[in-house]
Amino acid sequence: MSYGYLGTMRAKPGKGGEVVDLLLAGIETEPMPGCELYVVGTDRDDPDLLRISEVWTTKDAHDASLTMPSVRATIATVMPLLTGEFGSHELNVHGGFGLGQNRVG
Repeated sequence: MSYGYLGTMRAKPGKGGEVVDLLLAGIETEPMPGCELYVVGTDRDDPDLLRISEVWTTKDAHDASLTMPSVRATIATVMPLLTGEFGSHELNVHGGFGLGQNRVG
């Protein structure tokens, strides 16, 4: 069973697009061991409300990613652009479509 993380963060007015760009910079070239899915989106009615969906092989893989220098640098760059309003939910991922291999269980 994989580890899932659903998060929200609010960018300062007019900064949502910039935060999205920063969160997505380098994802095609920077290896993220254990990451099965990483999706960044904005609310349709509120472009400064970001929603992030992640699936990792384990919670430990997710936690380890937060110690990577590139991730820490992105966090440091993004934080001043945010209001401090965050939400999160952790979940057990049982399967689905789009996780590298379409799987159930």
